[in-house]
Amino acid sequence: MTTRVRKTLLAGGMLVAAACVAATAPLSPARVDQARMIAADRSPGEWMGPGRTYDEQRYSPLDQIDAANVARLGLAWYADLPVDRGVEASPIVIDGVLYNIEPWNVTVAYDARTGRELWRFDPKVDRDKGRLACCDIVSRGLAAWKGKILIATLDGRLIAIDARTGRPVWSVNTLEPVWPYTITGAPRVFDGKVLIGNAGAEGAARGYVTAYDAETGRQLWRFHTVPGDPAKGLENKALEMAAKTWKGEWWKRGGGGTVWDSIVYDPKLDLVYIGVGNGGPWAQRYRSPGGGDNLFLSSIVALKAKTGDYVWHYQTTPGDEWDFTATQSMILADLKIGGRIRQVLMQAPKNGFFYVLDRATGELISAEPYVAMNWANGIDPKTGRPNVNPEARYGEVPVLLTPGAGGGHNWNPMAYSPKTGLAYFPVTEMYMAYSVNPDFKQTPGNMSQLALSTTGYELTRKAAAEYAAQHNKTWLTAWDPVAQKERWRIPYPQRGSGGLLATAGNLVFQGTVNGTFAAYRADTGDRLWETPVQQVPIAAPISYMVDGVQYVAVNAGWGGGLAHSTTAKSLGFPLSAPRLLVFRLGGTAKLPPLADEGARLVRPADSKADAATIARGEKLYADNCATCHGEQARGGVKDLRLMSPATHDEFMDIVIGGKRREKGMVSFADIISPDDAKAIHAWLIRRANQDWDAIVANQ
Repeated sequence: MTTRVRKTLLAGGMLVAAACVAATAPLSPARVDQARMIAADRSPGEWMGPGRTYDEQRYSPLDQIDAANVARLGLAWYADLPVDRGVEASPIVIDGVLYNIEPWNVTVAYDARTGRELWRFDPKVDRDKGRLACCDIVSRGLAAWKGKILIATLDGRLIAIDARTGRPVWSVNTLEPVWPYTITGAPRVFDGKVLIGNAGAEGAARGYVTAYDAETGRQLWRFHTVPGDPAKGLENKALEMAAKTWKGEWWKRGGGGTVWDSIVYDPKLDLVYIGVGNGGPWAQRYRSPGGGDNLFLSSIVALKAKTGDYVWHYQTTPGDEWDFTATQSMILADLKIGGRIRQVLMQAPKNGFFYVLDRATGELISAEPYVAMNWANGIDPKTGRPNVNPEARYGEVPVLLTPGAGGGHNWNPMAYSPKTGLAYFPVTEMYMAYSVNPDFKQTPGNMSQLALSTTGYELTRKAAAEYAAQHNKTWLTAWDPVAQKERWRIPYPQRGSGGLLATAGNLVFQGTVNGTFAAYRADTGDRLWETPVQQVPIAAPISYMVDGVQYVAVNAGWGGGLAHSTTAKSLGFPLSAPRLLVFRLGGTAKLPPLADEGARLVRPADSKADAATIARGEKLYADNCATCHGEQARGGVKDLRLMSPATHDEFMDIVIGGKRREKGMVSFADIISPDDAKAIHAWLIRRANQDWDAIVANQ
C-alpha cells in the first residue's frame, strides 16, 4: 500500500509512541547476532548494519530492480523529518521493520512495506552540544543486536533501545571530560560488543574508540589514538611508540585524532579497523612544535577485536595539518592482485590517494591519486609515505593547496560492487588557502581550535578564492582498485552529491546536488533513471526486500559539512523539509507541492560602526563562527549575509540569548560578550553590503 507517513507528536522526557503496537500484528524484533551478520548474504533482503555486511561494501545482492527496468521505479512512501538540518544516516531494515535516525538522534521504527510509524524514541539530546558539532547535528546511522537498536547521541551517550517497543534498555555516557566531544558516527556491533568513537578534533579533543557490552553497556576496552601525558603513564605500548613521534607538551593541547566515522570489523581475522581523524589544532607548530609524524593521526589502525590491543597501523598523512582525515569509509574485500587473492582494505581518504592495504598486516599494496593534488607528488612504495611538497607546510603567508580541508572524498560512503570490481564514491577537486594564525590562543572546551588564519594578506586570499572558484569541480567516480584507474565519471555542477549504493542489478544509486535521486549502470556509468526529490540526498541509500518486493530507501536532507561551503540558495532550487524516501518498481506516491520560499532579500542598512569595531568583529567571527558559517561568511549552515530584517533585529537574542537553541544555534554568552556580538553583527552587515551585487545576481 502507498501511504504518506504522518508525524507522531511526543510529550515528556524519553516518551515513545508505542501504545498502538500491541493492538496490531506483533513486531519482529531485530534479532541480529554474530552468526546472522556473518551469513548476511543468505538473507539478501535485510540491511542489518550501516554498510549491510561486516565488510561495509554497501552492496545489495538484490536484482529485482535492474538496468532493464529501473526506469519504472517510483516513490512507494515517504516520511517527513521534523528538523531542518543535515541528514546523513543510512537506515537499517530487519524483519520487515525499517529503523531510522534523525538529527538530534531521534530514532523511529516504520513498517518497511507501508511507512506506517510504529514507535518514536527521543533521547532529549542536550541542545547546547550543538555548538560543539563541527559539521551539523548529524548522525550517520545506527546498529542492531539481539532485539536492541543501538544509537549514539550527539551529547555522548550510547543507548540500547528495545526494538519491539522503542523503550530504552540501558544508557551509558561515553565521553571524557574537558574536551569538546560530540558523536556523529554510527556504532558498530559484533560478537556482543558495541564500538563507538567520537568527534571533536576541531576542538583539539584527544581521540579514542571504546567497546561496550551490548547486553549491559559495561565498558570492555578503550584505545586512545593519541598519547597523553607520559608522566602520568601511557595506556599501552602502542602509545609509547606513538609518543616518540610527538614534540613539546602536546598533551596540554589535546592532539586530536578522533574516530568520528568509519569503523569496520573483520570476522575472518577477528580484527577491528578504525579510521583516525585530523590533528588538533590543525597547525602542527602549536600542537607538536618541531614536527614529527604525530601518530596515530590520519591513520588506519588495526586492533584485536576481543581486547582492543594494537596490531598494526598505516598512516596516510604523517604530521597532518590539512585536516586530511583517514575516517572515510573503509571497505574489506578479497581481490586478485598480482596473480593471487589478497585480503584487502580499501579507502579513499581526504588526502586524494586511493589506498589498497593488506588487512592482515597493514602492508601497502598500492596507492594512486584519484584527484588532482599539489600537497604531495606520490607515495614512496618502499616506505608507504607520501612525498610531501615542502611548500605545503604553510606559515603565515597563505598557501593555495589541493585538496582543501573538505578533501578529495569526505564522509559520504563509498560502495563496492564485487560484480563489476569497481568502487564508487563522490570526488571533489577543491582548493583552499592555508595559513597559520600567529596570534592563536587555545581555549580548552572551545570547538574552534584550528590555529588557522582567515584574515590578512587580503590580495593573496582574494586571488586564491578566485582561482578556487574557477577550478573547483566535482564528480562521481567508478574506480578500479586493482588497476588503480578511473573507469568512468559523472560530473556535477558543484560539491554536494551523496553517498553510494551498488546492487546486483548492475546499478549504482546516488542522491545528486541537482535535487534528484539517480541510478547509473554500474559497469558503464550510463544514467538510466533520475527523479526530482525537492532535496539533496547526501546520505547513502540502502536496498531491502519485503514480501518479495525490492525497495530502495534514502534520507534526503541538505546540511552537514557540505553546507559550510555551499549555501542552500546556491543550489538553484527551493528545498522541501528533509525526508526519508522509499522507492519500488511501479511506486505511485507523490510528494506535496513546495511551500512558498518566503520573503525576498532585503539589503541591511550600514551599521555605522567604526573601523576598529569592524576589525574586531571580523576576528571574533573567524575565531568563533567561521567553522559553521563559512570563511568570510560565505556559505555555511546558514549564510549570515542573507539574514532577514527579523533576524537582524533578533541577532542579540539569538547569539547571546540562545533564542534558536532548538535548531542548533545555542547561546555564545559564555564565550563572547554582548559588545563582541555587536561587533560581529556590524562586520556581518559590512560583509553583506560588500557582496550585495553578487548576492542579488545569484538570486
